[in-house]
Amino acid sequence: MLLKPRPFTNTFFNLKEIAISIIQGLVITMGLLFVYRFCVADNCSESITRTTVFLTLIASNIFLTLTNRSFYYSIFTTLGYKNNLVIMIIGITILITALLLFVPLFAHFFEFERVSGFQIGLSILVGFVSVLWIEIYKWLKRKKNP
Repeated sequence: MLLKPRPFTNTFFNLKEIAISIIQGLVITMGLLFVYRFCVADNCSESITRTTVFLTLIASNIFLTLTNRSFYYSIFTTLGYKNNLVIMIIGITILITALLLFVPLFAHFFEFERVSGFQIGLSILVGFVSVLWIEIYKWLKRKKNP
């Protein structure tokens, strides 16, 4: 609040932040393709593969929400920031995802199928890994410019 406002001619995002976001998207895409290939190699049905990839995408987006709260501070620091809206949005996302998977009417509409605990864990793990690599980048950034 002590700094002057930025000029109107400046863009909201700089090129470096956009490049990081594009790289994050590409890494998430690689994670999704990994889960897809894993399911295909494991001879999963099309609906189980669809469900598992969908869960990975949802998990990635939840972790992305938490990670991108700051391009400098770690997720562990920003988790300490009080923001009820983030908790509410993540809670609603998890609730809707559970409804899509476990309410037969919704699951049938999207052609989802019940998946095993292993497949749910794999989806969450791949979503976690495909997003949280950025924490290494942020740690190096903090180490370089404390």
